Amino acid sequence: MVLILSACSSDQLTKPLEVELEKAIKRASPTGEFDHFILPDPTDFANIPQDPQNPLTAQKVELGKMLFYETGLALLPKHAEGKGTFSCSSCHVPEAGFMPGRAQGIADGGVGFGQNGEGRVKYIFYNDEEPDVQGVRALNVMNVAFVPNTTWSGKFGGTYNNLGTEDQWVGETEINKLGLLGPETQSIEVFTKVHRFLMNEQIADSLGYKPLFDAAFPEVDQSERYSEIPAAFAMAAYLRTLIANDAPFQQYLKGDETAMTEQEKRGALLFFGQAGCVKCHNGKPLNNPDQFFAIGVKDLYETGQAIKTNVNDKANLGRGGFTGKAEDLYKFKVPQLYNMKETPFFFHGSSKRNMQEVVEYFNKAEPENARVPKDQIAPQFRPLGLSDSEKADLVAFLENALHDHNMHRYVPDQVLSGNCFPNNDLQSQADLGCQ
Repeated sequence: MVLILSACSSDQLTKPLEVELEKAIKRASPTGEFDHFILPDPTDFANIPQDPQNPLTAQKVELGKMLFYETGLALLPKHAEGKGTFSCSSCHVPEAGFMPGRAQGIADGGVGFGQNGEGRVKYIFYNDEEPDVQGVRALNVMNVAFVPNTTWSGKFGGTYNNLGTEDQWVGETEINKLGLLGPETQSIEVFTKVHRFLMNEQIADSLGYKPLFDAAFPEVDQSERYSEIPAAFAMAAYLRTLIANDAPFQQYLKGDETAMTEQEKRGALLFFGQAGCVKCHNGKPLNNPDQFFAIGVKDLYETGQAIKTNVNDKANLGRGGFTGKAEDLYKFKVPQLYNMKETPFFFHGSSKRNMQEVVEYFNKAEPENARVPKDQIAPQFRPLGLSDSEKADLVAFLENALHDHNMHRYVPDQVLSGNCFPNNDLQSQADLGCQ
């Protein structure tokens, strides 16, 4: 999602493109240099944001990397047919930008994979209320290390934006009382309560993970070492290393002026200059961890491709659904922008099907969700007047310059169960060539 804040003129550039782009990026950077937007290497633990209660280690990351794809943990399905068939990556598919390959992700209760997750459908043994699905599109987990409060509403994490919301820490957000950051908080909640996984010493032993737990958590007493919280901490550690540091724009920032095409550079100049995208997408991974905006896009139930959600779904209320404050209603997180190229769905409601449609939506600035009051729409959401060529340039930057093509470095060759992953039902096995 790109929240573009200021009008964009169509004046011809009067100075060399590289000079203008360098000035624009440095002007947008809080440090006045490129360094603010340079992402760390995924093995540079010292420079990756982390929870003090869960310091990064190579051993934790390796364990989390295995568990994230391990279908052998799927032991609490609604129906026996779902046992051992899903994983965290069922809804965060690397080939789909670590998002679902369909409008709505399905973990337990889904069957099939297709090419990039688009072929997953509801299992015939499950009714519409039984699958493990969410009322909003799953976010890209790339660069989540730079997100202290996770989900579209920012509800997980007992620090940063959520300080002062303690009266709302009930039910699924009671976990915030642990005082952990978002990735750790959400990993514990989804592992122990939401996504129907199970971990204990017997399971760790039977699947072959005990040595990895021993290496990752030697300081944890053995009576607790093979339990769900260490497993969640390991997955959070792994997620923090999913960094798009090899994208062309990153290479450009680090000194390779040939890493981006001329069109991508023109798009970057629009992003950091005239179009003003960076005024909202100003974090290191081009997110904004502290702000939520209403731009009036449609909700997930309106796609006609989602189950277990409707007009009354609390998820439609965005930040306000968590805080209970009227001024927060219909406002959603400003997400990071890397590796959005592979996904055919955008925004919390999967209402747009490609980046061209996203850019056009901001260019026209006409809210499409009649349920969102006009006075809640971000005042920065106004027509941009971009020409067709300018829109094409911006799309080129967003799709290509921000695309780290080497996602396989974050995927294990196999999981210790020997199961197919990210899904292990018979149709997925056929789709993935695991049979």
